[in-house]
Order: sequence, then C-alpha cells, then structure tokens
Amino acid sequence: MENSSNNSRRSFLIKGTLAALSVSFLNSFRFPAAHAASAPSLAEFNPEGGTFELPKLDYGYDALEPYIDARTMEIHYSKHHQAYVTKLNEALEKAPELKGRALPDLIRNINELPEAVRNAIRNHGGGHFNHSMFWKLMSPTAKDSKASAELEAAINAKWTSMDNFKTEFSKSASTVFGSGWAWLIVDKENNLAITTTPNQDNPIMDVAALRGRPILGIDVWEHAYYLKHQNKRVDYIADFLNVIDWNQVSKWYGER
Repeated sequence: MENSSNNSRRSFLIKGTLAALSVSFLNSFRFPAAHAASAPSLAEFNPEGGTFELPKLDYGYDALEPYIDARTMEIHYSKHHQAYVTKLNEALEKAPELKGRALPDLIRNINELPEAVRNAIRNHGGGHFNHSMFWKLMSPTAKDSKASAELEAAINAKWTSMDNFKTEFSKSASTVFGSGWAWLIVDKENNLAITTTPNQDNPIMDVAALRGRPILGIDVWEHAYYLKHQNKRVDYIADFLNVIDWNQVSKWYGER
C-alpha cells in the first residue's frame, strides 16, 4: 500500500511538472498581449463622447516646405484624413457596442470585429491611427531634432549607423507594392525592426505580418506626394527624411 501511495504521489508530481513545462513552452510562442496593444500615446486615439475627430495640426500647411508642399499637406490632412475619420464614425454607428473604445483597442484585433463593420474599421480606423501618428512625426524644426542616446545606440546596434538605417528604411518604403506604409517598430523582443503594411494596416493589428509598437512611419500612398513629387516616390522618401522629428520618435521609443 505504501509503495502504491508513493508511486501515485510521484506520478502526480511528474505530471504536474510536465504540464507546467508545457504551458511555459507554449507561452513562449505567444505574442505578449500587452505589447501587441501598445501604441504611441496620442489623445487623438480616444474618442470624444464616442466620436473620433480630426486631430489639430501642430503647424501650418506650408511649414514643411520645400520638402512637403502646402497644397499636398492641405488635401492630405483636410480631405483624406478627414474622410477616414468620418467613415470610421459611420461604421461605429452600425456597431454601437464598439463606440467609446480607444482606437488602438478597436483596431488591434481586426479578426474579432463584427463582420459587418470589420473592413470599414480596418481601413478607416487604420487610416485615422496611421495619419494621427504621421503628422506628429514631422516638424518644421526637424533639422534641430536628434535621436536620443538610447535610440541612437539601438539603431547603431541594429544597422551600424543612422545613415545605414535611413538607407534600409528608404528601401523598404520604396518597394511597398501599390499603397501602404513603411514602419520602424519595437518588436516583441524589444528590438528595432523595419516592416511594411499594405493599405491602411499597421503593426499593432493582428493582420500584420510583423507585429510591434510603431515609433516611425511613412505614408507611401500617392496622395501623400503626388502633387509635388508626381510618381517619384523615391524623391518623396528622401524629402521625408528631412522633416522627421527625431525628438518625437525618441519619445515614443522611450514609452516601454
């Protein structure tokens, strides 16, 4: 009887240990929920009274010239971004149970949204999220901005220099097929990575090929550059590098 009891106890302990190890092993392959949810801290991501609004620009339409022309800025902001906000709110009218949720929470798990509004929220919620970041990433005083020591060290560790990073980022942006975005993200391992998304998708979405926390993004839809740069996306990307506010990128990098 005693041997039987000891054997049962030993069997129980072994099974318990194996079960714990199995759970730990499986969890190592799961994307951390908190990281997947993370996004830059922007007030624009929180709807006022359940309704999203076009965020206020911190500078005038002509403030980024000669790199980004005033007319493109005006149309991009007041027409294209406004359309995403308007259509996002219209979609939420059809799914009132989703109203009031912060934008990152709304678009993080696209596949769990009601089918009737899934594509609208993916496209227009993504458009609102991406553009709200985009305006903050550019500044008339960009030439006076500088990556923080922490961010610069991380970039150097990954790409050996800021110049090499810019080359790789530009290459990714220039090779996006059709319309989309190129991103600098902090991945689930807290390492920097460059990735791209089609249309208005972004790296916090569960449909992204590589998920992570975006800290820099460039819009490579033609509406972002067609008036000044026409079809010359490479020239637009080169000009965009001149208006990046590295103080803002560094701030978002530090939010972890």
